[in-house]
Amino acid sequence: MTSTPPASPAFLAAYDETLAATWPPGTAATTVPTPYGTTHLNSHGPEDAPPLLLLPGGGATSTAWYAQAAALGRTYRVHAVDLIGEPGRSTAGKRTIRSVDDLRGWLDALLDGLGATEPVALGGHSYGGWISLHYALRAPDRLRKLILLDPTGCFSGFRPDYLLHALPMLLRPNAARTRAFLRWETRGAALDPHWLRLREAAAGFPSARPVTGPRPKPEALRALAVPTLVLLAGRSRAHDAEKAAAVAHRLLPRAEAAVLPDVSHHALPLHAPTAPELNRRITEFVG
Repeated sequence: MTSTPPASPAFLAAYDETLAATWPPGTAATTVPTPYGTTHLNSHGPEDAPPLLLLPGGGATSTAWYAQAAALGRTYRVHAVDLIGEPGRSTAGKRTIRSVDDLRGWLDALLDGLGATEPVALGGHSYGGWISLHYALRAPDRLRKLILLDPTGCFSGFRPDYLLHALPMLLRPNAARTRAFLRWETRGAALDPHWLRLREAAAGFPSARPVTGPRPKPEALRALAVPTLVLLAGRSRAHDAEKAAAVAHRLLPRAEAAVLPDVSHHALPLHAPTAPELNRRITEFVG
């Protein structure tokens, strides 16, 4: 992740519209300065409740957690994060996020800025799940629970046809290509129109190249002591959900892994028919 120019007024307008239309009353904007820039969060729930930090997938913004905000916000202080260098209201600083160690430094600073003196619950979807897992491997003492929603690059590789369909959108992003790709991957699932417009507006966001890398080594996963919930999307076109669940079961000593049968990768976590079950599982797991 590198420094990026400011977001366009059109993107910011779509962001604010989505937040106002989909998030519950009482949602607060929070900004936390870190050595890597200012991190923007949308926060909901009692201020004295245990924190639950949620990272979105690439290009999705923190607003993607709207289906969790009210339900999980009854028990936790939900902090949905805009990733630095990705679409959203976070802004990059002079110090650049270039490696997994930088991602750890950023999350350490974010937790410090939120006043988290005790271990917290951390969750992520897709690329946010990849970041969350790598953080857990490097800073397990800061986490009490880990939630991974159809994480990519963690337990299995991408399907070739997924990469083939994503290529036009990645090479020359625009609203039409984003819309076509999401329609294909979700198999035409009904997505919130406000969020979909924001996702299309994000095609023009001046985002930086994300930090990526190989899947965690099996020996590292076997040593992870943080209790982990892994929920895979049964209709995901990104990877083989059953295979990923089997790997998580085999390698993570304290993992619960399950496949949600009727949802695709990019429909998580906001797919309306799946959200109640998803929220129930997260609530029971986090405790």
